[in-house]
Amino acid sequence: MDNFLLRVPPIVHFGQNAALKVGDEATRLGAKKIIIVTDDFLAKSGALDPIKKALDVKGLSYGVFSSVNTEPTIEHVDAALALLKAEKADLLVAVGGGSPIDVAKAVSFMATNPGRIQDYMGIDKIKVNALPLIAVPTTAGTGSEATATTIIADTVNNVKMLIISARIMPQTALVDPLLTLGMPKGLTAATGLDALTHAIEAYVSRKAQPITDLLALSAIKLLVKNLPVAYADPANVTARSETLLGALEAGMAFSNSSVALVHGMSRPVGAIFHVAHGVSNAALLAKVMEFSLSGNYSRYAEVAKAMGLPDLGNDQKTAESGAVLVARIVKDLEVPGLAALGVIKDKLDPVVSKMADDAIASGSPGNNPKIATKEEIIELYYACL
Repeated sequence: MDNFLLRVPPIVHFGQNAALKVGDEATRLGAKKIIIVTDDFLAKSGALDPIKKALDVKGLSYGVFSSVNTEPTIEHVDAALALLKAEKADLLVAVGGGSPIDVAKAVSFMATNPGRIQDYMGIDKIKVNALPLIAVPTTAGTGSEATATTIIADTVNNVKMLIISARIMPQTALVDPLLTLGMPKGLTAATGLDALTHAIEAYVSRKAQPITDLLALSAIKLLVKNLPVAYADPANVTARSETLLGALEAGMAFSNSSVALVHGMSRPVGAIFHVAHGVSNAALLAKVMEFSLSGNYSRYAEVAKAMGLPDLGNDQKTAESGAVLVARIVKDLEVPGLAALGVIKDKLDPVVSKMADDAIASGSPGNNPKIATKEEIIELYYACL
């Protein structure tokens, strides 16, 4: 068996009211002053009230940065970092979807490391330990509460910077399904399919390893069974819980085995057309999966069986049945194609070559079972319109 490395948060609290442990965890981590990173909707909706109360009970002081209402950008990081320094805070609590959590991760290491955030794009470039971070997800999708990665958009150069380092892994993840009950159907679909993409790509990745295989297959099973229920019945706590658990497992899986072609192609869509990450992944998933099957029919057959499909006695046929089911789930969850998201042909034509180059440069497509050429990536973009 090959050697492998596994990185997961030191502490994960999962279950109803897990978010209320934030005061205990902040105290354990020695916090004196906290910055809560979130979005404007959550800040105004009252969703933060139980978290603030839990901090109040412990006598902890906090400030709130609530401007992360889009994909995370350098501007968000700079503004949140300025607040953290002004308040002399020593711990971050991220509450929200992947965007607030990714911003908080970036702030946590920029608070202790010199230079610009652009200097840290890539793998293991962060040399000084980050400030401690508690991640409290409110969506079931990104798995960012359990990953050693952050993606920050450079809006000047239209690039999404992928930063990977064990130093930005949250010290604690508080994963509470009750916080996902208010998610609208469209967000439930997009984030849930983002998680399914994580799980599938983690399993078929060329960097897959035994523990990520277990996590990925379990996540696929949970998500395929429960995501459609959570979409159709948003108040179903059981379906919400199982979907959130699947997203958590998928996050742990892909953070250790890496994602592949879908994510590589998704980042330029977000950077140039400003489509939310989960939505662009969902729009690309079915076509890219269909393209990738021949790279490893055996692995994709296992994906299909984890989805609950029968073994057809032939890996290719079983794998193809899985791709058909994924396409149906995407359709049933009413995820639009790229054109409906503003990526129309006339706008795609002048930038598609750069998008394909950026996708390849991200490194993720190199983990795909079937390695796509630049020309094939361009064809896939048009196929997904």
